[in-house]
Amino acid sequence: MEPVSDPLPAEPSSGKILFGKYSLGKLLGRGASGKVYQAKNISTNQTVAVKCIDKSKIMKSGHVTQIEREISIMGRLQHHRNIVNILEVLATKTKIYFVMEFAKGGELFNLIEKHGRLTENLSRRFFCHLISAVRYCHSLGIFHRDLKPENLLLDGNGVLKVSDFGLSAVAEQTRNNNDGLLHTMCGTPAYVAPEILGKKGYGGAKVDVWSCGVILFVLNTGYLPFNDTNIMAMYRKIYRAQFRIPRWISPDLQRLLRRLLDPNPKTRITIDEIVRDPWFVKGGYVDGADFEEDRREMKLKSKMKSESFMNAFDIISFSSGFDLSGLFGDSCGGFYEERRLVSSADPEEIVEEVEEIAMGRRRGWRGGRRGSSTWRWWARMVIYWLGWEYTG
Repeated sequence: MEPVSDPLPAEPSSGKILFGKYSLGKLLGRGASGKVYQAKNISTNQTVAVKCIDKSKIMKSGHVTQIEREISIMGRLQHHRNIVNILEVLATKTKIYFVMEFAKGGELFNLIEKHGRLTENLSRRFFCHLISAVRYCHSLGIFHRDLKPENLLLDGNGVLKVSDFGLSAVAEQTRNNNDGLLHTMCGTPAYVAPEILGKKGYGGAKVDVWSCGVILFVLNTGYLPFNDTNIMAMYRKIYRAQFRIPRWISPDLQRLLRRLLDPNPKTRITIDEIVRDPWFVKGGYVDGADFEEDRREMKLKSKMKSESFMNAFDIISFSSGFDLSGLFGDSCGGFYEERRLVSSADPEEIVEEVEEIAMGRRRGWRGGRRGSSTWRWWARMVIYWLGWEYTG
């Protein structure tokens, strides 16, 4: 796709018109790769969210492949009612814009932060929405790998929608692996599955189920099952599945939580078993019925869309292997190598090395080790901020 000239200044702001189609509104949030704005389609008056990504930043950080994968995956997941739909992908010489469905209710995390633990009925409703989305993703061979309340949004009707597929993987990535497993260590520390910590390979579906278990625990308690000021101590708790379920949790939910947070992926409950669980079905979810209804709705919407028109995103989706290199312009060279924080060492060893470097600089600065605990904290934060992506 040939990039067009920038219709906006280097940094878009409220009131600017994007591609003569979208009027940008207030800033909703910002992340490592870009900012998200509320916007309005001028012709239809539809409110949307626009994610603005700076090409220079993602090229410097080595996240080009991650953005390409996110676009192609979201294209395959269009129209599911519990997944934030991507409407359009636009590009200029310096920026990429994701035009997405707007979730008026904000993050599920904010709801928990404001009200604390939810009732079992409300948490079951959100959990049913989550499992419907995850089950659909898995049916297409897509694994999210970073499920957490911050990535779960609510629309104006309180319907949960899964977002942010930047760390997702597809089943095709395992074809060249002799064990058929994924090996990239990624995710958010408090929600990461123990088999990822074990560095022996893991199944994408299994780690998503574990994260769903952590989310369900948080919904019903208002706090994390595995938490510690020392990140390595937290990892040990996760690896051993050391957590306590409060007394107020109902027996059926306690049983489900223990099956979700089973440290052995081979015996951990599966998605198909979740939808038949006694606690789960109390929410009115009929095994298979809702899922098949979703699939029929997806096919119908896809057919209607194909008969109407194709935008730039649709054209990209038809290209061989979802080749998205055109989005990044000639200045990128057309070919990119995936760049990550790479190490064959254990996470503990990496943290120790960062600590030593940090404290070494401290000694060279002031000639002493005083305040080293602060440096240890910062070292752990460095690992956390790097996205906790290790490739062994």
